[in-house]
Amino acid sequence: MRRAFVLAAAAALSVAPAAAAPWAEAGDAQLRSDLMLLNDAGVIRILTSQWPIPWAGIANAVADSPALDSQPRFVREAARRVRVRVLRETAEGGRAESNFDATSRPALIRGFDAQGYGNAEAQETVDITAGRSDLHVAVGAITANRRDGGPAYSRPGGGVAFTADGSYLAQRRGAVEIYGGEVSHWWGPGWVSALSYSTNARPFPQVGIASAGTQTFKTRWLSWIGPWRAEFVAGLLDDHRVAQHTLFDGLRFTFNPLPGLEIGLARTEILCGRGHPCSPLISYFDVRNTDRFPSKTAGEGIFDFKYSRMIAGHPAEIYTQIMNEDSSPFTNSYSSYLVGGSVWFPVAANILRVTGEYVSSIATRDLFSFGTVGYGISYTDYKYIDGLRYRGRPFGFSLDSDSRLASLQANLTDAHDRSYTLSVHHALVSRPGTGAANPITTAPVTIDYAEARVATPTPIGLLSLAGRIQSDQPRPSHGATAAVEATLKVRIR
Repeated sequence: MRRAFVLAAAAALSVAPAAAAPWAEAGDAQLRSDLMLLNDAGVIRILTSQWPIPWAGIANAVADSPALDSQPRFVREAARRVRVRVLRETAEGGRAESNFDATSRPALIRGFDAQGYGNAEAQETVDITAGRSDLHVAVGAITANRRDGGPAYSRPGGGVAFTADGSYLAQRRGAVEIYGGEVSHWWGPGWVSALSYSTNARPFPQVGIASAGTQTFKTRWLSWIGPWRAEFVAGLLDDHRVAQHTLFDGLRFTFNPLPGLEIGLARTEILCGRGHPCSPLISYFDVRNTDRFPSKTAGEGIFDFKYSRMIAGHPAEIYTQIMNEDSSPFTNSYSSYLVGGSVWFPVAANILRVTGEYVSSIATRDLFSFGTVGYGISYTDYKYIDGLRYRGRPFGFSLDSDSRLASLQANLTDAHDRSYTLSVHHALVSRPGTGAANPITTAPVTIDYAEARVATPTPIGLLSLAGRIQSDQPRPSHGATAAVEATLKVRIR
């Protein structure tokens, strides 16, 4: 099915004109940082915790505004970079890209800006538009002998696997975008982690409906919600699972009721599959999950918020995300937590972003009752042996169940749009009571981890180089190790 889609799309390249993609894809760290800086400075109001983001909404937000005239240089530079991207991505004639990534060892900790999934990847990408229809063709290959987390992530025999990651067909209908394909998402305010739905796992075949841009309600009863976006996605987990034909669905609603305050509400679940009852509509609206009425699905309820403002002349924000295993957010909720914050500093003609973030997927039984925990719960469900994962990776937090991660990240963007990022992490992966519920490691391990990365524009595209070092490895491996990674995005048009 996947190969048929891509072959049909490739055939269309010879007869259809190229044009821009409908949205900015998850993983574009520079664009995200610039949008958040402009938000925090009070220049724009755009939702940044729900990716992909429609280009139409970004274009409207960064249109000429008198608010920029009084802003410091680093804020105006962020607006300039965003406007350049908008002009490039929405220009007639569209784009085509060649993407290459190679590493000696794929990253264990995968944040918003994560790079390749395997030891080597190559992908050719072309956008095609006809009226309100957009076809994004991404054809590539990835090494299948990847070993990026532990024994459960390994694939015996090596070789190369075909990929269509990122391919989709989208149709705009008024204020909504209807799409089908393999689209990556990032739902949450975190930079290093998103608990429920992130780019940690590769995208799977899916269909969805999303706001084509930022919306507002005109009625007085709902106008207090402010700018908002919504998306519903449903997909097929077509990997090698114990329960074949398992389905996934996710719904997120993000809104901005007050300047600087962004709130997100979401729900994701896996359901159906061989050997499981399959009544999607009944299951979706039956939110009970008690000893008397246990849920027939494996679901997550998510709440997050982000608040930003200027502090002593510096754009700053704090954020949190809570993921609940139950229908009640207060009792028997089995909650995982994420907290963090960012602040931007001008450094001469450059801009420095400093982010601190802490994540715990050790689920507490009740909201904020940290003394009582449930091990092996966050991404594992007794009804579905494979858990809330795709191709061995959890949909959200890269270190899987019962793990903690403290991170500090500094990113500097200079006047020539070069980006320098230093990230340090302290990770506790799995706990003694976890057992096999964390497939990354066969036993608990503590890892200190650091990554340095530089991304620089070149005449042919964007070149990114990274170096990583870690004090230990997921079991059964032992000892310190290091890795290097190079990514090149060649823009053909």
